[in-house]
Amino acid sequence: MTLVRTIARVLLGAALVFTGVGHLTFARAEFVAQVPQWLPLPPDVVVVASGVVEIALGISLIVLARWRVAIGWLTAAFFVAIFPGNVEQFVSGTDAFGLDSDLARGIRLLFQPLLVVWALWSTGAFAAWRERRRRRSRSS
Repeated sequence: MTLVRTIARVLLGAALVFTGVGHLTFARAEFVAQVPQWLPLPPDVVVVASGVVEIALGISLIVLARWRVAIGWLTAAFFVAIFPGNVEQFVSGTDAFGLDSDLARGIRLLFQPLLVVWALWSTGAFAAWRERRRRRSRSS
């Protein structure tokens, strides 16, 4: 694992911890506003649960380096799972986090895939997957 990837992994972990704390405290109302209407759970439950998951993933990215590949896949899956909230904010035109125009909300949508790539690259998850495929193709 290179130093750059390690730093990127730790920074992603710290960002997740910060955002997770925001879910539970200072930014809770803005996160509640993003919960898709079609979810069959109370929005506050979704926000609290996703905040707890973000904190757990963030801490795991920082301190559980031995499990970084699995945590990378889980983090990427989490970013995919919360994407509907970003889409809901765009579709409904909800102002939150300073995103007060369709352009700003649309640009935010473009960043979610980058978070998925960041999680997979910084943890070596994508490289591990490629290596596993390479070994399988050689043994076939």
